[in-house]
Amino acid sequence: MDSSTHSMEDPRLQCLSETGLGVSASESSDIGEDAVVGNVSQLCITPPGYSGKRKKGHLIFDACFESGNLGRVDYITEHEYDLFIRPDTCNPRFRVWFYFTVENVRHDQRVIFNVVNFSKTKSLYREGMSPVVKSSSRPKWQRVPSKGVYYYRCPEHKKNYVMSFAFCFDRSKDVYSFAYSFPYTYSRLQAHLDKIERKNFDFFKRESLTTTVQQRSLDMLTVTDPKNLQLPEDGGKQRVVFVSSRVHPGETPSSHVMQGFIDFIVSNRPMARILRDRFVFKIVPMLNPDGVYLGNYRCSLMGFDLNRYWQEPSAWAHPTLFATKEYIMELHNDPNVKIDFYIDIHAHSTLSNCFMFGNTYEDEERFQRQEIFPKLFCNNSEDFSIANTSFNRDAVKVGTGRRFLGGILDEESHCYTLEVSFYNFYVSNSNTPVLYTEDLYIRIGTNLGKTFVDYYKLGPLLKEKPWNSNRESNIRDNKKRKEILHDTAKSSQNG
Repeated sequence: MDSSTHSMEDPRLQCLSETGLGVSASESSDIGEDAVVGNVSQLCITPPGYSGKRKKGHLIFDACFESGNLGRVDYITEHEYDLFIRPDTCNPRFRVWFYFTVENVRHDQRVIFNVVNFSKTKSLYREGMSPVVKSSSRPKWQRVPSKGVYYYRCPEHKKNYVMSFAFCFDRSKDVYSFAYSFPYTYSRLQAHLDKIERKNFDFFKRESLTTTVQQRSLDMLTVTDPKNLQLPEDGGKQRVVFVSSRVHPGETPSSHVMQGFIDFIVSNRPMARILRDRFVFKIVPMLNPDGVYLGNYRCSLMGFDLNRYWQEPSAWAHPTLFATKEYIMELHNDPNVKIDFYIDIHAHSTLSNCFMFGNTYEDEERFQRQEIFPKLFCNNSEDFSIANTSFNRDAVKVGTGRRFLGGILDEESHCYTLEVSFYNFYVSNSNTPVLYTEDLYIRIGTNLGKTFVDYYKLGPLLKEKPWNSNRESNIRDNKKRKEILHDTAKSSQNG
């Protein structure tokens, strides 16, 4: 799928060869009834025994593109198809993310797609969640109507959970795309960071911490006033806020949240400027670039859930995690630096709203300090749930960034996982769910930035110059512009 990969002599890529990633469905059709190897590539599905020319309505499925995932398609009837998710590379346990296209449709052709091999039992599909869809003439993602979506355990498919949804193709020339949630690819991130970089902000620096097995860059952003990168003359410390996301590649909403946070912190808003003036923001927007590119749900190219290896990451097997941890440890060991926050952004497949996970500590005062930031976040976000927010020391989470760094960093440091629902949120005093969109995910990132202003009690400073001077200047400029336009229009009438 990517021409920039290492030679297959690299043993790290042997597993990729064995999974058959990139093998066309026609080549893999004889491997076995239960085999799911590679992504389908321009696979035309015709009725059994059909040998004539391809007709309109013989659907063509494809997932051989960035972040694509569809391993197999079985014809059931003219109106029904079984779809098989390709497991994460080198790890057959995880089968959740799907992203594929369908073309060669007839106008008003109605179909039922059964995604038959989900690995998760609990899912928001039970609560009314539905896949997202777009087409070549309507490029904005939207959710398939939930009234035609069903999630159930199916005895015909080894009692796996099946998600079935009905769909009607309404434009015969369109190519339709379907996905588990709103996609956010590695290339989209690169394009967005390129756009910011071209603005030549003096407070924005982009660098590569390392490269992945498939030679993709692990980007790290530093956002701060340049003066903060110098040694403080007053003997104070550089205050660092570290934010990361997308360690689990299928949790695409986390990247939309991250984009919202990045756009906020580099903006000209007074709140963003006052934060940059005082703090250093370190951002790793995509911890698992290969997994994202390959269309995995949970794992890296080599089949590792990276968010379980923070204690002892391997430079060979987990290069992005190794480099990130090494960098954070360098900051931690620098006597001139204090890490105030580490926040890792995820998406949640069974709960609504956005919320946080934090750590518990025997020191009651430290534990109470950990509760402050989520409460402030709740004040800024109507979709933030204090009820879903929890603090724990689960043994199964010991290898996560939140748990590991929470036990290593200073007592004044705060470590959280920020979770956002794949599906919806409820506002207070309402039982009507609001469905998340890309824009609403981006808004969470903006609200995260605003919460730092509240936490550091910077609100009163926003009323002072120079933080409000730009706003006053913009008002003056707009007023002057209107006067010029008015005078121009008046003179043209008189002339």
